[in-house]
Amino acid sequence: MVDSRELEQGAAVRRRRECLTCGQRFTTYERAATAVVVLKRSGRREPFQRAKVVSGVRAACKNRPVGGEAIEQLGNEVEEMARADGPEVTSEQIGLAVLERLRRLDDVASVRFASVYKGFEEVGDFARELGLLKKDAEPANGGA
Repeated sequence: MVDSRELEQGAAVRRRRECLTCGQRFTTYERAATAVVVLKRSGRREPFQRAKVVSGVRAACKNRPVGGEAIEQLGNEVEEMARADGPEVTSEQIGLAVLERLRRLDDVASVRFASVYKGFEEVGDFARELGLLKKDAEPANGGA
C-alpha cells in the first residue's frame, strides 16, 4: 500500500496500492459493511442501494447543469443519512432526503424527481410542487 486516506468523514477509506509484480498503481475504496434495509411502500424490504439513488438523480438531472461529482456527493449524503437513521429506513425517508438535496442543486431536476417519486398523475400535481418550491425560495420575512 502506497497511501491511505479517510473519506466522507471516516465512512470510507481510499487506498493507493501498487502491484508487487508489475509496479502498476491502482486505487481501492473501502466502506463499512453495515447493512441498511429499505422498507418499501408495498411492505417489502430490500437492501439499500446507493447506486439506485444516484441513478434516479442522474435521470432527473439529464440535460441540466449538474455535474457528476455533485450527483455522487448527493448519493453519499443520502447513504450517510440512511446509515445514521438505520438499520431500517423507509423509501419515503430516502425520497424526501433526495428531494431536499436535489432542490439545492437544481429546481428543474427536483421537480422531475418529485414527479416520479410522488407519482404525479395530472398537471395540478406539477403546479403544487412548483408552489412548494416557490414557497421554500421566499425570504422568511416576506421580502421586507
